[in-house]
Amino acid sequence: MRTSWRSAAAIAAITLTLGGCAGSSISRPFGGGEPSAQALITQARQQQGAEAATTRLQAAGILARQDRTAQALDLLKNMNDTLLPADGRVQWALLTSQTAITQHDGKSALTAIESVESIPTSDSNRQTLAQRKGEALGLLNQPLKAAITLITLQNETDDTSLNDAIWRQVARLDETQLNTLSDTGGWSAGWISLAQVARDQGGDLQQLFDAVSRWQQSRPSHPASRRLPSDLAALGDAKGRQISRIAVFLPESGPLKTIADSIREGIRTRNSTAASAGEQMPQITFHDSSGQDIKRLYAQAMMEGAQLVIGPLDKDKVTSLEKMGNVPVTTLALNYGTSDTNKADNLYEYGLSAEDEAREAAHRAWVDGHRNPAVMVPDNDWGQRVMEAFQQRWQQEGGQLASSVSYDPKGSVASAVSKALRSGRTPDALFLLALPGYARQIPPTLNYYYANNLPVYGTSHLYQGTPQPHLDHDMNGVLFCDIPWQIPDPAAGGKEALPFADDYRQLAQGDSPSLLKLKAMGVDALELGRRLPLIQQVPASEMRGATGTLHLGPQHRFQRILPWAQFKNGIPSLPTLTSSSSVNVDESL
Repeated sequence: MRTSWRSAAAIAAITLTLGGCAGSSISRPFGGGEPSAQALITQARQQQGAEAATTRLQAAGILARQDRTAQALDLLKNMNDTLLPADGRVQWALLTSQTAITQHDGKSALTAIESVESIPTSDSNRQTLAQRKGEALGLLNQPLKAAITLITLQNETDDTSLNDAIWRQVARLDETQLNTLSDTGGWSAGWISLAQVARDQGGDLQQLFDAVSRWQQSRPSHPASRRLPSDLAALGDAKGRQISRIAVFLPESGPLKTIADSIREGIRTRNSTAASAGEQMPQITFHDSSGQDIKRLYAQAMMEGAQLVIGPLDKDKVTSLEKMGNVPVTTLALNYGTSDTNKADNLYEYGLSAEDEAREAAHRAWVDGHRNPAVMVPDNDWGQRVMEAFQQRWQQEGGQLASSVSYDPKGSVASAVSKALRSGRTPDALFLLALPGYARQIPPTLNYYYANNLPVYGTSHLYQGTPQPHLDHDMNGVLFCDIPWQIPDPAAGGKEALPFADDYRQLAQGDSPSLLKLKAMGVDALELGRRLPLIQQVPASEMRGATGTLHLGPQHRFQRILPWAQFKNGIPSLPTLTSSSSVNVDESL
C-alpha cells in the first residue's frame, strides 16, 4: 500500500525530529547528505543503549519516507523502544503507528500507542496518537471502540477532518452498539441519528440524499453537517445517476444453472424486501445467458434501456469482457476474470473468491506475529490457485513459507501433515485449504506429532455452514473466515444484527449452506449495483454486506473483508487469540 501525501508529510516531520535528537553521533556521507538507512542500521550494531535505539529510529524514519513501510515497521517492532528518552519513545510511537496503519497492522499500531499513553507530551502529539488509536481499533474490527475513541477526540477538538474516519466506524455498528455509543455524549447523538438515517434508506440514493439533507437541516452545528463524510457528500452527484433499469445475465441451463438459480433468488428477494420497505427499486429484467452471444445480450439490454448489467457468471466471458476497451453498458460481473489487467473502464467484478480468503488469512497470520507458516492445499488447480494467492500475499508482507504441501484429498492425512511439519523450517502456523471431512482430521493429527499448539488458519471451506459440535469438536481452536450470514454470532452478535437481516430470514429457511452463500451473493450484487454511482464517486466507500464488508479494489474488482471465527466446543465463536485487521473481538465494555 502506498503512503499518502499526508502520511509522507508526517513521516518527514518525524524524521527531521529524529535527526535532531540523534545529534553528531550519526555518520554523514561525503558531501553532508542524508545517510542511508542501511548505513544507519549497520552503525547501530556498533552502538549501545539509547544511542543505538536512536540510530535505528532514524533509519526507520528514512525507510518510511522512502515508502519502504514494511521494512520500517519491522525495524521499529524489533527495537527496544524503552531505551529511548521519553520524547524519543513518543516519536517511536508516532512513527510505528503511522507505518503500521499504512500496512493495515492495527495490532502493532495499538500496542505502540498504548505503551506511551502515560508519557506527557504535547496536545498535538496526544491528539495524533488518539486519532491513530481509533484507526487502529477500526483495523482490528472493533468499530465501537474505534468510534468512541474518535468521537471523544472530536468532542475535544471539534475537528471536522475526523468525519470520514468516524463515519467509517459508525456505519459498521449494529443497533445495540449504536445504543452503547450514546454514552459517549457530545457529538455522538448526531452520529447515531445519521447512521440510522443512512441505514433506513438502503441503496435508494435519491431517498438517502433527501434524508441526509433533512438531517443536516435539523443539526446544522454538528461536525458532520458542516462537513459531510465523503460518501454522503457525493450523493448530490450520484443521485442524478440512480439506476432505474437493470439487466441480469444468468444461465438457465448448463453446468452453472444451480449457482445461477441461487444468485437469481437472492436478487429477487432483495428487490422485493426493499420495495416492501418503501425503497424505489429498479426495474429488473432477467436474460438467459446459456449459449448466448454476449454482444447480442448487450444489444438487447441496451434496447430495453438498461443502465446496468449484472453478470455474466461464466469466468471465460468475464475474461473476454476484460480485454475490451469498454463494454456497452456499465457491468457488474459475477465472477473474476483471469486477465492481469481489466482494460474495460466500466466493467466491475464481484464474486466469492477462495483466493481472497487466502490473502486475508496470510495477512491475519502475519499480523498475529507468525513468520514461518506451513501451507496445505489439495493437489488440484483450485489448490494451486489458492496456494499462489497465499504465497504471493505472504511474500508481500515480507516473509517466506516454511513448507508447502499439495495433498491428495483421498490420501493419508498423517503423511501430508508429517510432510508439512518436517520438510522445511519448523513452522509456527498452518494455513489450511480443505473441506470439512479432511479438515476435521488435521488437529488430532497435529496432536499426534506433538504440534497441538500450532495455530491453524483456514478458509470458509472447512465449515459446513451450520453448527455441528459433535462433528467439529476436534477443530477447537482452529480459526477461519466466512461470510457474515454463515457465522452470525461471531460476525454480528446474532441473526437480528446481520446485514440485510430481513432477507436472511427469508433465504436461510431449510437450505444448504452452500446455496445460502450464493443467495447472499445475489443480495449483495443487487445492492452493489444500486450503489455503483456512489462508489464511482467515492471509490473508498464500503458496503456492509451479506458476504462481507465490500470495497472496490484494483482493476475494478470488489474485495471482501470477512469476519473471523474460532471453534470452541465445536461451535464457531468469537476468537480469543490476539486480534488482527480482520478478526472480530468481544466489544463488551
